[in-house]
Amino acid sequence: MQPLLWDTCAAIWIYEKAPLAQGAIDAMGAAHRAGVPSYISPITAWEVGMLTAHGRLQLLTRPERWFANLFDVPGVRLAELSPDLLIASSYLPGKPPKDPTDRILAATARELGATLITRDRALLAYGAQGHMSVVAC
Repeated sequence: MQPLLWDTCAAIWIYEKAPLAQGAIDAMGAAHRAGVPSYISPITAWEVGMLTAHGRLQLLTRPERWFANLFDVPGVRLAELSPDLLIASSYLPGKPPKDPTDRILAATARELGATLITRDRALLAYGAQGHMSVVAC
């Protein structure tokens, strides 16, 4: 079983206990039962900061604390965001998303051999090209 990588929207919905697609629920349950980690990219911290700074996300705590609380979930780990990974996001095969954050998430999923949990249409389309594994949430 592959590890999972939570897209920023997935991390927000999971944390806030919002309804998720059954496929995402099944993937997360299977990963948990198998002891396979779920990862969150540091780029999610940046996105959450930007969303709150621009009033697009309301949190009950500071974004730094909110992000840190994600790792209270058993099996959730911080993904590496190395210079090599950032460079790899510039050279993705096929027709990758144009958004730099999406490209970083795609490169991270590919590097980890992880299934990306997302609702982002561009990332779902990139996964449909066969360049990474995705599950819609």
